[in-house]
Amino acid sequence: MKERIVIPTIDNGGLSAKVSEHFGRAPYFTVVELDELGNIVTTDTITNTSEHFRGRGTAKDQMLDLNPTAVIVYDMGPRALAGFQEAKVAVLRANAETVKDLISAYKEDRLEELTEGCHHAIH
Repeated sequence: MKERIVIPTIDNGGLSAKVSEHFGRAPYFTVVELDELGNIVTTDTITNTSEHFRGRGTAKDQMLDLNPTAVIVYDMGPRALAGFQEAKVAVLRANAETVKDLISAYKEDRLEELTEGCHHAIH
């Protein structure tokens, strides 16, 4: 089964992109697709067009439209976390600064599940 990992990033550098500290305000989402063996098949960068960037909808909804199997973030608000949990998408806590390092940590099962949203993120 292929896996699709979505990571909020501050630039569009692909695997070298820096992870954004703010999930909903990340300018980009880097999408990494892995094959059944965990090899990277594709890497794509999507511009965040949510309400934080004068677009429509939430970052959570935009990310869900990308059909992820997992998202990797430093933190997120409780409503966004609940939305991903309801959609059965794994939310994992980032522990590195680049997409490449996070994908390595993901493949090595070194990421913890995010189980509680940060309360200062409520808008």
